[in-house]
Amino acid sequence: MKSKIIVLISLIFGFTNFNWAQDSTQYKFQYDNLQEALKFPEKVLRLDLSNQELDFSPVLFKKFVNLQYLSLKNDHFDELPKEILELESLRILDLSGNDFTELPENFFKLKNLEELYLNDEKNMNLPKTLNTLSKLPNLRALHLENDALKEIPIDISKLKTLEALYLNGNEIETIPSIVEQMDRLKYLEIYHNRIKPSLRLNNDPKGNMIIKF
Repeated sequence: MKSKIIVLISLIFGFTNFNWAQDSTQYKFQYDNLQEALKFPEKVLRLDLSNQELDFSPVLFKKFVNLQYLSLKNDHFDELPKEILELESLRILDLSGNDFTELPENFFKLKNLEELYLNDEKNMNLPKTLNTLSKLPNLRALHLENDALKEIPIDISKLKTLEALYLNGNEIETIPSIVEQMDRLKYLEIYHNRIKPSLRLNNDPKGNMIIKF
């Protein structure tokens, strides 16, 4: 099989941050206070509720019909509120640092989701989660950082639309060949793992993937 891997160490590269839903106009409609956001919910494009003790009815999420970015980072959820699955405009979702063991099977309803953060989710059933995510038609970037992963699961290959994968801060020792077979994957970030230099992939100047150790 023709290799398509380029290994770059400590290189700053412009293909490292997938925040497609951000532009200068959207910053006018971003909120980190739920009560303020609820005054004009149809205008809210970005809602950051990270690190908050949320005490409200999840049905309120339905009001944010144009929401493109939502962060529920470190909010102590053990289940995803089903109302979030009705946010059809959502493109970026950060669920890091919660207590999820799995995502709901109808997670595919987020058909426009492009980037998902599942960092610091050490109790998650990853094979089942990846199977659920494989049904998302537009997922381009996935963050699985600090999840105590000992290996890159073979089920990652089910994510046919994935272009960027972030696996920093795990306990991974090898990069399986299945990664090379992911046709759309262009960027793999895998800092602070246990991969020995002798096991790293070789440079290929004709390749189209960036791997950052």
